[in-house]
Amino acid sequence: MLNDSFGRRFHYLRLSITDVCNYRCDYCLPDGYQGGKPSGFLSPAEIETVVGAFASLGTHKIRLTGGEPSLRKDVPDIIQRIHAHPDIHHIGMTTNGFSLEKSVDTWADCGLDSVNISIDSLDPKMFNAITGHNHLPQILRGIDRALSLGIKVKVNVVLMKTINHSALQRFLAWIKALPITLRFIELMQTGDNQRLFDREHVSGQPIKARLLEDGWLPFLRDKAAGPAEEFYHTESAGRIGLIMPYSKDFCASCNRLRLSATGKLHLCLFAEQGLDLRDTIRAGDVDALASQLEQLLGDKQASHYLDAGFTGATQHLAMIGG
Repeated sequence: MLNDSFGRRFHYLRLSITDVCNYRCDYCLPDGYQGGKPSGFLSPAEIETVVGAFASLGTHKIRLTGGEPSLRKDVPDIIQRIHAHPDIHHIGMTTNGFSLEKSVDTWADCGLDSVNISIDSLDPKMFNAITGHNHLPQILRGIDRALSLGIKVKVNVVLMKTINHSALQRFLAWIKALPITLRFIELMQTGDNQRLFDREHVSGQPIKARLLEDGWLPFLRDKAAGPAEEFYHTESAGRIGLIMPYSKDFCASCNRLRLSATGKLHLCLFAEQGLDLRDTIRAGDVDALASQLEQLLGDKQASHYLDAGFTGATQHLAMIGG
């Protein structure tokens, strides 16, 4: 089992397979992708080595992230290879959803269990303004298709003061008959969004208080779940999640590690630097990689220190998938 010096166990790997994204959301890539021609990303065979090493150390949940992972044409092959490993019990993908409607059947056939989709506004014009694309109708159809296939769906909403903070009631009405988890995520400060953060950041605590006042009840999290505090209501098919990284003891329940698309281990989303594992991965030596992971985990810190304004090497969230 992967453990750190603070007694935390790591069941969950967020595996970036590209840093390329076709959206230009203000809080992430306001000027669009600036990385030039994509290259050097982990191959499907290298991903198999990564999965084997993490699985041997107790990881049983893997989420594919980006950038936008569906921009890779070999995503079905990658999902199949991960699904073939007997110790991986859950495969998820975080996506902007633009190709969900046309691709989700294939992903399901390959073994995908869940999708996390970013929708920061249910208003088509506002969605277009945020992302640079008028894709909301097809994304909503894709969600319906995913649910019909038995794929679990979570929708991520980054809280922003002037964009969606006043739209809670509309979101709650949307999930009343829709069996998804809607997660409100506090805007996080990164290396290149200081002005936006100062203008738009809003705490999730008032939303939590309102939910509790309105009869929403806390939902007990699974050990492999993410950091969201989840709530359910007897009159709603959907659930609400709150991810509040600036809250006290947020990092105490950390259970995930991150690997970049080029093979760098990030012990935290806001770590000072990635730890390069590419040579060991390229060699295909699962045992050597597992040993290296155990050694490096001793350097994991107790907190991300976001509350002190520390953003580490994370210039924007597309770098390693949030």
